[in-house]
Amino acid sequence: MRYDPIDPQLFVRNREKLRALLQPNSIVIVLANDIFPTNADGTMPFKQNADLFYLTGVDQEDTVLVLMPDAKDPKEREILFVKETSEHIAIWEGEKLTKDQAKTNTGIDRVEWFSSFESWIHRLVPQADHIYLATNEHLRATTVTETANDRFIKKCQARYPLHRYERLAPLMHRLRITKDPVEVDIIQKACKITEAGFRRLLGFVKPGVGEWEVEAELLHEFVRRGSRGFAYTPIIGSGKNACVLHYIDNDKVCQDGDMLLLDVAAEYAGWASDLTRTIPVNGRFTERQRDVYNSVLRVFRGANEILRPGNTPMEYQKQVIELMEAELVNLGLISAKEAKEQGPDKALVKKYFMHGTSHHMGLDVHDVAPPHEPFAEGMVFTIEPGIYIREEGLGIRIENDVVIGPKSNFDLMADIPIEADEIEELMNK
Repeated sequence: MRYDPIDPQLFVRNREKLRALLQPNSIVIVLANDIFPTNADGTMPFKQNADLFYLTGVDQEDTVLVLMPDAKDPKEREILFVKETSEHIAIWEGEKLTKDQAKTNTGIDRVEWFSSFESWIHRLVPQADHIYLATNEHLRATTVTETANDRFIKKCQARYPLHRYERLAPLMHRLRITKDPVEVDIIQKACKITEAGFRRLLGFVKPGVGEWEVEAELLHEFVRRGSRGFAYTPIIGSGKNACVLHYIDNDKVCQDGDMLLLDVAAEYAGWASDLTRTIPVNGRFTERQRDVYNSVLRVFRGANEILRPGNTPMEYQKQVIELMEAELVNLGLISAKEAKEQGPDKALVKKYFMHGTSHHMGLDVHDVAPPHEPFAEGMVFTIEPGIYIREEGLGIRIENDVVIGPKSNFDLMADIPIEADEIEELMNK
């Protein structure tokens, strides 16, 4: 294992919180993700279903969690099914979790082999009134591939058509929106790994370096420090590429005089971090680049002051847009008269700042949450304003991850260089 063991009490607590939200006489069934194919006999790297990982910490395929809090037999109230190792699997893939290991890692006393799952379900489901099943209900999800949970929903509904079926997703969104202190500590480790990668590349970036080479430097540093790599597909865009919000080709050469936007961060033990910095390729900001950079930095700091308990996402975004409008006027991108006359949609501002300022972060880099939920203590958010001037080939975004606290936010990336002067100093050592 490349990361430190996770305290199983985290998963015990998570399951206890879920049980408190269930209808009486319910059963919860959550399956692991599939291993998805590429071509021929190839497969993609395995990525666990985040809800299953949140409840168990098990990071392997052919895993199922069954919760039935009101089962008559106390030994049937929590059951974990895991894949049994065979000699063939041990030789070709390595051994899977034993029952004892699964019990230790999850805090679940009853562990059975995955091969017995169907017979167990046929025994347990008829005893329940409500069946909670897992679906991906993220507001921005585009689901084109049928998952193991999708297949099971069809199968379960066909076999037990008269049960009351319930959505697990809203309950998981409610639980995952606020982070346990153990989760915050893990995210902090991911942020520290990200910091190491960023500091490494500050001495590497120069005119003539390929965007892909910068990606390689980051990946090297992340993996050597215990991460499995990037928490999301890295965005490394120089010059006009920085104005493409989801630029992931990373195949251009960095030119003298350009800015390089880096939306890159490490995962650790399954949790994400999310960083953006924009640096001058040659190590020196021009006056215009510095002015735009400092405008973005002021909006970043202003947003941190209003990303506070009780505020709502929609109101927060409106307030950030107001901050950005003032900066765009100061930069000469729009006039004060134009700003005053524009409609309530703030189209002139959104020409240069067209995305949201913050999103939840956790096991998923765009983590799940109930829609329109007010900000509250213990939530982890990004703060990522940007200004994109396509006609100048200049795009600048700054992003850190913060935990909302009672009196102020705790910046998990406070040690990562952010001031223009500090970035210049480190790039010119």
